[in-house]
Amino acid sequence: MKIGDHDWHLDTFGRYIWRGRMESGQLLALAREIKEEGGQLVALWGSDDRHLDGGFGIHVALLASVGLAWVSCALPASAAVYPDIAHIFPQADRMQRATFDLLGIRAMNAVDGRKWLRHGAWPANVFPLRKDFDASQGATHDTDAYPFIRVEGEGVHEIPVGPIHAGTIEPGHFRFSIIGERALRLEQRLGYTHKGTEKRFDGMDIATGARLAGRVSGDSHSAYAWAYCMAVETATTSEVPVRAVWLRALFLEIERIANHLGDLGYLGNDVALSFGFMQFWRLKEDWLRLTAKYFGHRYLFDCIVPGGVAEDISDSGKTEFAVAADRIEAEVRELKAIYDDQSTLQDRFSNTGICKPDLAARLGLTGLPGRASAQAWDARVQFPQSPYDQLNVNMATNRRGDVLARAEVRFAEVAESLRLIRDILKRLPAGEIHAPVNPVHNVCEGIGWVEGWRGEILVAVRIGADGKLDRVHPHDPSWQNWPLLEVGMLGNIVPDFPLINKSFNLSYSGADL
Repeated sequence: MKIGDHDWHLDTFGRYIWRGRMESGQLLALAREIKEEGGQLVALWGSDDRHLDGGFGIHVALLASVGLAWVSCALPASAAVYPDIAHIFPQADRMQRATFDLLGIRAMNAVDGRKWLRHGAWPANVFPLRKDFDASQGATHDTDAYPFIRVEGEGVHEIPVGPIHAGTIEPGHFRFSIIGERALRLEQRLGYTHKGTEKRFDGMDIATGARLAGRVSGDSHSAYAWAYCMAVETATTSEVPVRAVWLRALFLEIERIANHLGDLGYLGNDVALSFGFMQFWRLKEDWLRLTAKYFGHRYLFDCIVPGGVAEDISDSGKTEFAVAADRIEAEVRELKAIYDDQSTLQDRFSNTGICKPDLAARLGLTGLPGRASAQAWDARVQFPQSPYDQLNVNMATNRRGDVLARAEVRFAEVAESLRLIRDILKRLPAGEIHAPVNPVHNVCEGIGWVEGWRGEILVAVRIGADGKLDRVHPHDPSWQNWPLLEVGMLGNIVPDFPLINKSFNLSYSGADL
């Protein structure tokens, strides 16, 4: 893999993906070069490799102009440390803190060493992702006085919001420092929904792992399931039938439309345009019912499986989805005209929750919010896996970086996904929808990388010689984007927070594994 003038001697590991192992000092140099080129950090995670006659491992996935570099560094058990990379990629900060909380692997010279996932559940010397973790050990009952950064001065007040909220949303603590109603600072504390998902994968068979992967963040089931299956299929060198690959893309775009329709409704609701909320959610409900009718589940759970898919689409289903796509496209066009004509809505959306392009680039804003801040990254466009390499996806971008821009990108992506669905249905090849996954005889690894509706979903998999899952790391783009919500809130009034928050619509579960 060549970055700039330097060949990093990484091996081709799939289309647009390279794999390599190096010393931690080399990792630091690679990170700097990719950053200078305009690339980004996608994910960082650790592993306990002592049962494989090793120590520990630190792993990073870095996105460069030529594709994804997946790099690992071996760390001795007696000195499980690696160089801090948060000074190069600020989005690494929380990933590094979580890696220490779960595995005891520490980033040297990191500025922020506060706990992230440890809410008093484990003793200080216990790390639950280590292979020798004793789950029967009792939890601690220490009070968790998280050291929020305080803003002091005349007229400055703090407003704590959460972690428990009204409604059914998951817990998260938001600490506002304000003067009057203007926010000087917002700081988040997450990790309240930690469910031990990564630990739960250990020892699972491959098929059961697929079911769990799809439930990491329920509204992104198809993206996670596809990324997991892609990782397994890469690790086992298994082939997937062509029709199954096209059906996976169909499921992914169905999922994207459902979530964007819901979010556009919520955005209307947050500025008291209940008409918009009701109309978009009527469209979403129709779409989900149609999905359940032909695939057995409103959210496509367990439709994507290792080796292909579990559900096919009939000729009548193709016809009905094409008709529904035409109808929804026409109605969304009308609703956009209404949104554009509502001066109150436009006033609330415009110049609210701004993430400027230069700051978005420095801090690693990704996915849909990133594209609304001029970060033109979409794996379906720059690094298209099959069948996206045959579909010519049009990427929606904006430079405003405000709530309005994020709404505009959603509108454009709904239209594009509807076009893609019609194209997929017309061109869907004949053939089988599933093939057996090759058996495993030695330790093997793979990675999957899919552009979900929020952004890039990545799943890394290591399978043991017994065919059981040994280490699985699912990564959600919310890891990168939660800190940018703090940035977007600066200078805005507190009542605008629900609107700004919804315009990002980040996952709690995806970042609290």
